[in-house]
Amino acid sequence: MIKRITKLFVIKTRFEAYAVIYALALGAVDRGYHYLEQYPGTGGWLLFLACTGAVFMAGAKILDSTKRDSGERRRQSDFASQGLETA
Repeated sequence: MIKRITKLFVIKTRFEAYAVIYALALGAVDRGYHYLEQYPGTGGWLLFLACTGAVFMAGAKILDSTKRDSGERRRQSDFASQGLETA
């Protein structure tokens, strides 16, 4: 039963990844507005930018994890563990 529940939280497609990134962005902007209210001025804007910047980094990682592996992106250590040589 637990395996069935955990399958709900796995991002499989690019569409699901974009939906998660959109939700993260909404939360980050909302948090950024709260920072602007609490810390008016430059400090609030820097915290706002930090919130939205974190979404860019997380979004890139999420999108990268949903890419299909074409075999060209493999590391040399992957080939070495299989006993294959790289060109």
